[in-house]
Amino acid sequence: MAMRNEQMTEHMFKTQIQTYLEQILEDTSFILRTLNEKDQCLLCELDDLGHTFQDMQAIASSFYLQAYMEHFTPSFTELAKAIQHLADEKHGALIVIERGDALDGFIQKGTSLHAEISASLIESIFYPGNPLHDGALLVKENKLISAANVLPLTTKTVDIHLGTRHRAAIGLSGFTDALVLVVSEETGKMSFAKDGVLYPLISPR
Repeated sequence: MAMRNEQMTEHMFKTQIQTYLEQILEDTSFILRTLNEKDQCLLCELDDLGHTFQDMQAIASSFYLQAYMEHFTPSFTELAKAIQHLADEKHGALIVIERGDALDGFIQKGTSLHAEISASLIESIFYPGNPLHDGALLVKENKLISAANVLPLTTKTVDIHLGTRHRAAIGLSGFTDALVLVVSEETGKMSFAKDGVLYPLISPR
């Protein structure tokens, strides 16, 4: 039954992606046909095309993030709910999902929790003013292991606009197979890091 559900979910995902790609091809073809028309608003057309790409990326990022997480953290739905709420409130967050690699040698341990995963607890940890909100929350299986952990920053050249949370997410995910979820305090934008690469999680329009 579980395998059948996974296949159905994957089929729905691919159907959605196919729909977006067909829309992109149609819009691109229209831009090419009307490129030399004086009344064409090229910037408008390109902006719409960019939004379509963003929506497609949002669906793809969410699908693959769930696939990467669910076998290691069965409570991934609570995590997803938490980061969406944190993003809505523009409360910065940094959440590490331990997978195959042990992380003890890569992070500076903060405050032990060993609590069951719940969206409300995660949101309270990252509430501004909470002493634990500045560091990273470590998740292993169905437990919140510790909070206020310090992660290694990336040594790669990255976008100068990326803050410490994003640099830490890229850094740890580059050294280990951990997934690192990030919510920007400035913009509320969500993203996740895997293998030293940052992927945006953009809510579809």
